[in-house]
Amino acid sequence: MSGLRLLIADDHAVVRAGLRALLEGEPDLAVIAEAGSAEDGIRLAVALRPDVVLMDLRFAAGPAGRLDGIEAARRLSTAAPGVPVVMLTSYSGRADVLRALAAGARGYVLKAGPPEELFRAVRGAAQGTVALAPEVVGGLVHQVVSPEAELTDREVEVVTLLAQGLGNRAIARSLFLGEATVKTHLVRIYRKLGVENRAAAVSEALRRGLVEVGGPH
Repeated sequence: MSGLRLLIADDHAVVRAGLRALLEGEPDLAVIAEAGSAEDGIRLAVALRPDVVLMDLRFAAGPAGRLDGIEAARRLSTAAPGVPVVMLTSYSGRADVLRALAAGARGYVLKAGPPEELFRAVRGAAQGTVALAPEVVGGLVHQVVSPEAELTDREVEVVTLLAQGLGNRAIARSLFLGEATVKTHLVRIYRKLGVENRAAAVSEALRRGLVEVGGPH
């Protein structure tokens, strides 16, 4: 089989089918296997030694628990050294990106991005380079030049409860704070996230991967 041999690991069959169709539309790319869990992704990668593994960031919990794509990438770096992993996800949060790179991932691509970014990341990973989505690069650069924009642990706790629909009084009670203190935290959160209200703060925190709320990945 000519071209690059790819393995797709994602727990959504529809996503896998879409990726296969997209990738195999390129003359130099061929999908040789699919996995519906991180565990199966590791097993197939070790057995087949593809040129590149496309790994989802988050998987639904299975019978043996929940192994995420980042931990799978870390295990593959030992079990199948030389097989590069490209993370494919909806999340561009700085923490996830740094964890993925630390685990040995050779690329980080957003599912909502243009196909050309995916193709570039796959080909780059096969050649030993690292490819990051522009949004990811922008977020990391912004963090370097504007470190004050990073939320503190307490602010993350506040915005997490905010995302769960709690009001100021309930947040104060949950964190053993005064309501005035919660309001002060909210003002700082709004400023750091560049928003003006609660709904926008939750939306921006989710976009950055600062908090998680149940939903599709």
